[in-house]
Amino acid sequence: MRFKLIIAFVDDTKTQAIMDAAREAGATGCTVLTNARGQGVEEKTTFLGLALESQRDMVLMLVEEHRARGILEKVAETGKFDQSPGTGIAFQVDVEDALGVMHQVELIAPSLEEAEL
Repeated sequence: MRFKLIIAFVDDTKTQAIMDAAREAGATGCTVLTNARGQGVEEKTTFLGLALESQRDMVLMLVEEHRARGILEKVAETGKFDQSPGTGIAFQVDVEDALGVMHQVELIAPSLEEAEL
């Protein structure tokens, strides 16, 4: 079984909605790293030299490759990433190898076999 890693940078107020949407789309779990920071094309507004930025979370999801695109699209739709700038980004990368995921393989293998029929 092959996997993809979906990485999403989201406002901390949207993290739970993103996680719920990903699970609904077929993700079996995720890891959230809090207090991420970054810069986009346009600099954020400042007040007396202090940046007015909302907290960002980084959501990591190791997903089966056949489910990855649907999960990625659901995350982007839920986060409204393409509707307005600065709301977040998500992307996927190939995973060459993964350990510690046999429980996930056993859980989703039957549903993948049914989909192929």
